[in-house]
Amino acid sequence: MFGKVLIANRGEIALRVARTCRELGVRTVGVYSTADRDPRALRHFDETVHIGPARGRHSYQHIPSVIEAALQTGAEAIHPGYGFLSEDPDFAEVCAANGITFIGPEPGLMAALGDKSSARRIMSEAGLPLLPGSVEPIQGAEQATATAAAIGYPVIIKAVAGGGGKGMAIVTRGEDLVETFLGARATARAVFGDDRVYIERYLARARHVEVQVLCDSHGNGVHLGTRDCSVQRRHQKLVEEGPAPALTPATIAAMTSASVRAALQVGYTGVGTFEFLVDEAEAFSFMEINTRIQVEHTVTEAITGIDLVREQLFAAAGHPLALTQADIVTRGVAVECRVNGEDPDRDFVPTPGTLDRFDVPGGPFTRVDTHAFTGYALSPHYDSLLAKVVVWAPDRAQALDRMDRALAEFDIAGPGVRTTIGFLQRVMADPEFRKAEHGTALVDRLQARQKEAGK
Repeated sequence: MFGKVLIANRGEIALRVARTCRELGVRTVGVYSTADRDPRALRHFDETVHIGPARGRHSYQHIPSVIEAALQTGAEAIHPGYGFLSEDPDFAEVCAANGITFIGPEPGLMAALGDKSSARRIMSEAGLPLLPGSVEPIQGAEQATATAAAIGYPVIIKAVAGGGGKGMAIVTRGEDLVETFLGARATARAVFGDDRVYIERYLARARHVEVQVLCDSHGNGVHLGTRDCSVQRRHQKLVEEGPAPALTPATIAAMTSASVRAALQVGYTGVGTFEFLVDEAEAFSFMEINTRIQVEHTVTEAITGIDLVREQLFAAAGHPLALTQADIVTRGVAVECRVNGEDPDRDFVPTPGTLDRFDVPGGPFTRVDTHAFTGYALSPHYDSLLAKVVVWAPDRAQALDRMDRALAEFDIAGPGVRTTIGFLQRVMADPEFRKAEHGTALVDRLQARQKEAGK
């Protein structure tokens, strides 16, 4: 195992990784920008290094600064968390060139899977089903029109380099295709520096289901069950639960076994997440693979009892998997809600500010991962996530009741700060969600109902 790990991230995920490192006796190096220099946020690390100003591109995403911090402190490995440099193959290559272990898959494979177009081709060749659409990037408006017509409307245009719900546009009518296509390419170029896009069929009532896999560098791999992440705003998740409800055992077995088989076929190492769309007939189609720890990994930890960051560290250190598929048993139901500093009544616009009050829930089978505290300044420079609350119960009905109770115990306030807590409570009370009959359109429906009630 490593003696010292630099955590190239901030917020709750940096703290989450630091806690497991401490349990393993691994010393940690935390990095921070000027906006995150409050000592209360840095007390969980053995050492800390200032790496630049507030803007991420000049600090958490600035490769030379992060590498220099690792070299100065003698860190043997870098855990990237999620976001920032976590899926940047160039960063992984620079780590290797400096004798530092990047905690993630091999850079070449990460590059191939991070490109959503090549990932579709690779996973199709590995036997995973795809939605009808273009495997290669669309070259121009004429090809886009022909492709969409062949698929049939509605279609969705996605950025090849997209992620985090960004770079997607839905088209329901042929007359809107060209303008939306050109706009999507411009957005992709501005956000990702890569204007390549592809088109696939859009499923209005689909569910977003994912499979967590774990592989070592010795050819061993397992899955840790499924998660449902259908409750999303702007294609970004708000609520996650595991195992995915209302799926037949046959569907779950097919998805999980296909994911492990595909991961091993491409030589994947570490933790990874296969994301699928599932239609009303339970036909599933591969969307993408995330080559990092995910925000919602806590759901899987709650139903399996396995520390995924711990397993990630051991895999990166070259240890063979200590788990076989028979060792992994999921029990009960876990639900996670993301509490963001956003205003749901204004299309979830971030609401930065300083917290005058920050009190989190407790109680049985309730976990809160957070980096915030009373006096914490929610910065406009970073993601608006304030806390993740995860509950476990023997069945889904009890888990939802427990989540409703936990959400009610939050006490977060500050000038100008709004949170998603009230909206999450509406999700928990929604009859369709309660019956697990919802899809990715649930949030849009609740927002529309709220606007109608406000008229």
